[in-house]
Amino acid sequence: MTIAFLGYSRGTYEWAFLEQLENKLYDLKVVLTVSGENDDRIVIIDIDEKSLAEVERWPWGRDKMALLVDQLFDNYFVAIIGFDIYFREADQSSGLRVLESLANDEFSDLPEYRSRLGEISQRLNYDQMFVDSMMKGPVVLGFTFFTEVEAFSDLRGGNLPPPVLTAEDFASRNVHASVASGYGVNLPMIQQAAIATGHTSRGLDADGIVRRVPMLMEFEGNYYEALSLAIARYMLIADEIEPIYSVNQEGKITTDSEIESLKIADHNLPVDVNLQALIPYRGKGQNYQYISAVDVMEQRIPIEDLAGKIALVGTSAKGLSDLRSTPVNPEFPGVEIHANLLSGIFDQNLKHSPVELWWMEYLQLLVIGMLLSLLLPHLSPVISILTTIAILISTTSLNLYFWQNLNLHMPLASILLLTTLLFLTNIIYGFVIERRGKRQLSALFGQYLPPELVSEMSADPESYIQGAQTREMSVLFSDIRSFTTISESLSASELSELMNLYLTPMTSIIHGSRGTIDKYIGDAVMAFWGAPLKDEDHARHAIKGGLAMLERLKGVQEIFLERGWPEIKIGVGINSGPMSVGDMGSEFRMAYTVLGDAVNLASRLEGLTKTYGVEIIVGEATKNAVPEYVYRELDLVRVKGKDQPVGIYEPIALVDEISPEEEEEMAKYNDCLKYYRQQDWDTAEKILNELKTQYEDRLVYSLYLERIGAYRVDSPGESWDGVFTHKTK
Repeated sequence: MTIAFLGYSRGTYEWAFLEQLENKLYDLKVVLTVSGENDDRIVIIDIDEKSLAEVERWPWGRDKMALLVDQLFDNYFVAIIGFDIYFREADQSSGLRVLESLANDEFSDLPEYRSRLGEISQRLNYDQMFVDSMMKGPVVLGFTFFTEVEAFSDLRGGNLPPPVLTAEDFASRNVHASVASGYGVNLPMIQQAAIATGHTSRGLDADGIVRRVPMLMEFEGNYYEALSLAIARYMLIADEIEPIYSVNQEGKITTDSEIESLKIADHNLPVDVNLQALIPYRGKGQNYQYISAVDVMEQRIPIEDLAGKIALVGTSAKGLSDLRSTPVNPEFPGVEIHANLLSGIFDQNLKHSPVELWWMEYLQLLVIGMLLSLLLPHLSPVISILTTIAILISTTSLNLYFWQNLNLHMPLASILLLTTLLFLTNIIYGFVIERRGKRQLSALFGQYLPPELVSEMSADPESYIQGAQTREMSVLFSDIRSFTTISESLSASELSELMNLYLTPMTSIIHGSRGTIDKYIGDAVMAFWGAPLKDEDHARHAIKGGLAMLERLKGVQEIFLERGWPEIKIGVGINSGPMSVGDMGSEFRMAYTVLGDAVNLASRLEGLTKTYGVEIIVGEATKNAVPEYVYRELDLVRVKGKDQPVGIYEPIALVDEISPEEEEEMAKYNDCLKYYRQQDWDTAEKILNELKTQYEDRLVYSLYLERIGAYRVDSPGESWDGVFTHKTK
């Protein structure tokens, strides 16, 4: 994508859309930065609706134009008059031609008629009257060039004024000025009375907006200046126009050098490769004093409003079709366009876009393209948005700095569009990848985890295990006791329904405590905490989940009893420690599971719940990780397959929820264990008998009484460490 924009920047090809966007951004910069200040050096003599109403409809007779010029020079002392109007045809409104025709025909034999006609012909020659008025001061006339895209482009009426430059003046260099194929000029006698004549053509972009004016236009190898340039040359006392060329890296002008400005006197007029100048609009219009032409003709205006100023004669009347669509106003008087150009020439604040600065756009595209292409894929959505906004703001600010402070019009559309497209591409690509990742996670972990945890994994991929590894975790095993006997008493459909009614709430509880279902093994459930999502409180969540399963079983029992099914009881074993977790299995079948000694111990603990007559047993590591519970130490055992003894515990209640009765029982029981491990059988037995009498259903007390009886017969020896070794699973 960046390469495509770099090619556009170098001019390898054209993108109409980008050019249109650049024009819109140019218009926005113009609108946002216009000064809005008025220029009192120039006044506009407006042939407006008021003038048309008081004088006559357009076109006016030359006698009216002569009166206007007389007033401007004789009574208001203007410095110069510029006409954004051209006078192509002779004025026949006086009737002089008709009178002359009569003198040659019907009244040819009346000497008195001829004599009288000679006396009044001078007053009826309006064109001569206008010429005589123009001779009183400097007047610059306008004329029109037609291009090949305009109607009547082959029209050539009259003789063009002398060119200001010829092909020889450009030293045989290739000049890309706008080429005219036709023209409309003033009557020769009127044209000869003007000190200069300038074309009134405006550069028209593809969208019909006037943003620039050709300072020089070519016709048959000769070059003709714009009306504003002709007036400026007179005011700056400049006889010649000097083309200023760009220089190469060695500071030399070559045959490939382009014209970058036109010099008149000590003023430089920046132009583009087509010798066009950007119009420095001062505002949305009316930034010059508009004076109605009829008010000048009737001397209604104070002399100081016009004395010594440049007077541009034009029209704002809608019916005269001289309203132009511009960046600042869709109906902008054409005469004020020339006024804006004159102000820009005098103030030396014409915007320009030098050809040799193409590398600035190229460099920005290259840096931004590479930067965003490398950074965005690794940034979070929020940081990506902030980074993109920062680049958009910084490049726009830099562009506006060049515009305001250096009068440079630098390309902006390509930079903003590339930045936006790279951001959108990254977001869309990230969205597709994320959706695909979510689907993969759902396919992989949907059977183990609830949807909300899968979504959490998708939001933070670093929080879950992607491959097999070792991690501190907790694992839970639960099993229905005497399940074989229960299953034999039910039909296949009833057994299936029973398992569904049992496993559904148990699974929901495990999911609700952030646990992962490993597998169902017949009536057994295996679950773990700490993977695939990281969970620093895995032991706490495992205990809460196990206790919640036992509590929920009471509600399930009620449903079973209503259906006449046998009561079920379960045992729960929980242990914590290092475990291997990940996809494991064979090339034929893989499963996301956990393995390790800590896992095996949890399985053994579940089996020991029947031995000790409790519903839940947790390992020592789990108990140490969750100190907010009160635990009954069931035993210090050595399970089958392990040499190291481990403590096993039954969670009783939260520390702040245990009852005084339970505290008293636990205190006695702990004393009993102390005497038991010191082989003080009599004291331990005495306490156990008291506890058994008080809590006759507590199997663990009977277990220890039986064990003490056996040790009296077969002493464990003085080196006994208090550990009981289980021979079976």
